Amino acid sequence: MTSKLRDIQTAQGAVFELPQAPPLHFGNDAAALAAVTTGAVLVDRCHWGILEMTGADRLRFIHNQTTNTFTQRQPGEGCDTVFVTSTARTLDLATVYLAEESLWIVTSPGQAQPLMDWMDRYIFPADKVALANVTKSTALFSLIGPSSHALVQSLGATLAPQAPYGQHELLGDLGWRVAVGSGLGWSGYTLFGPMDNADAVWQRCLQGGAIPAGERLWEQWRIQQGRPMPGAELTDEANPLEAGLWHTISFDKGCYIGQETIARLNTYRGVKQQLWGLRLSQGEEPGAPLYLGDEKVGRLTSVVDTASGVLGLGYLRTKAGGEGLTVTLGSSTAEVVEIPLASRGYLAEEASASAPDS
Repeated sequence: MTSKLRDIQTAQGAVFELPQAPPLHFGNDAAALAAVTTGAVLVDRCHWGILEMTGADRLRFIHNQTTNTFTQRQPGEGCDTVFVTSTARTLDLATVYLAEESLWIVTSPGQAQPLMDWMDRYIFPADKVALANVTKSTALFSLIGPSSHALVQSLGATLAPQAPYGQHELLGDLGWRVAVGSGLGWSGYTLFGPMDNADAVWQRCLQGGAIPAGERLWEQWRIQQGRPMPGAELTDEANPLEAGLWHTISFDKGCYIGQETIARLNTYRGVKQQLWGLRLSQGEEPGAPLYLGDEKVGRLTSVVDTASGVLGLGYLRTKAGGEGLTVTLGSSTAEVVEIPLASRGYLAEEASASAPDS
């Protein structure tokens, strides 16, 4: 983050928890909560990671490194994909944007360098692939809400209102890219470009009617929506199928790191746990075990206190059940609820088939 951007945000009421951290809040949570469904909210995500991949083999390489398919995609497209280990344990959920001569890979906070180091292990001398960590020189914002489309049009975007997720274009006068998708389940856009003029882009978004929101609300929204994060839901104890990330996986593309394990879990219906939302009666610490009666059936991974109650995410054994179940943890109870961002593959089909007729 540049000092200019930070100064502007401070003048707008931003409170920072740590010197290099994004704004925690702007003292306007009620207004931002309303605007996310009625207007437009602007969130600073400059602390997220960004990698640039160049070279003639870049599409083949990312195709072989992650769960989604890339070799047939064209510049201007983008999609979510997951980096996994050879045993399909999750490293990170990333978004990849295809440009004419490069790929832009947006990673979770703190994950750009670890993923770059991970991929470096698989780049051989004959591979025409080069990686650069451009996190410090590239700014990243999210616009969320139904007024976001009109706002990006005012910045010069020509994307159609119903453009597919990940489609993106370059805003010529700014040198920034605008991409469909806010990083959450609501309609919106992701904007990224040179850190040098991040303050100008931030100001233009606010002048267009956006309301700033900080990390406190982003964390609330990502738990409410069910976006998994490294160190919480994305760990060596879970795979992408368990994390509700079926939409990021191609089951037809052939070999990639972790492919055999993921294919086997799908073919033999071997998903043993699933990520769910939780409505807790009171706050608990992440890591707390979830019980159904006297049986341990899962664990709490994230929790946040909101104006409407305590929300959480947690993994629950598939055989224990899902939405509508009540579990206990510590001195609390929790109702298991669906999360908008989760996709469940054959598990959703099985749940639908077993549901009682209404």
